[in-house]
Amino acid sequence: MDIKAYIESGILELYVAGTLSEKENKEVYALMQQHPEILKEVMDIEAAIVKLTAAVSKKTNENTFESIKQYLGFNDREKKVISMAKPRYDWITYSGWAASIILAAGLLWTVSQNNQLKSDIQTAEIQQSLLETQIANSKNSLEEAHTLITVLRDDSITQVPLAGQGNFANTFAKVYWDKNSERIFLDAQGLPEPPEGKVYQVWSLTLNPLTPTSLGTIDNFATDTNKIFEIKNANQSEAFGITLEPTGGSASPTMEQLYTLGVVSAS
Repeated sequence: MDIKAYIESGILELYVAGTLSEKENKEVYALMQQHPEILKEVMDIEAAIVKLTAAVSKKTNENTFESIKQYLGFNDREKKVISMAKPRYDWITYSGWAASIILAAGLLWTVSQNNQLKSDIQTAEIQQSLLETQIANSKNSLEEAHTLITVLRDDSITQVPLAGQGNFANTFAKVYWDKNSERIFLDAQGLPEPPEGKVYQVWSLTLNPLTPTSLGTIDNFATDTNKIFEIKNANQSEAFGITLEPTGGSASPTMEQLYTLGVVSAS
């Protein structure tokens, strides 16, 4: 909507004058609540009308006063007696100002209330969204916990401890390999948070000859609270390893950054 063009159309003057239809009045009132520029313009028009009314009333009052004084034969020294009628006209002027101020205050209060209502609604919507997210996260956590309990109790699950290597001897991890569903659950609680620009990459290894196959990177390591990650693995793995790689991963493992390694025990 072109606010400037709307203001210059003259409809606001007709609104203040009270010559619009009920429907048009409602439309203007609604726009006043939505656009502070329109509200200000209406207030300026009302203020101008009040000033004009006051000026005209004052001039008319002075002419009437002079006519009455001449008719009654009073001189200038008696002006104070006749001037008692002046407060009556000043009261009309003040009433006009008061009505304008009350109207403006009412409009501003309405706009303020609507803005507060919108703010309350937005706050409620945000709180509801957060609650729904928390509920969804709790549901997912429960489902994950149930899945992990099932995995841990399943005798067919192969457990592979991954020990720390070289300079990272204090690190550790553990793989739970569900061969039937071709997936592993990696417990990476024993790994430190990777530095900025780096990610952990998980590898499936065959030993003779040594052949690494990437199972992907752990991009959400820092944000995952339980540090247990479900990863697809359709390989005939003989060992698992974890290296630290640049973001996006590497085509082959960086052996200098091999954090943990574990061999699958013969069953």
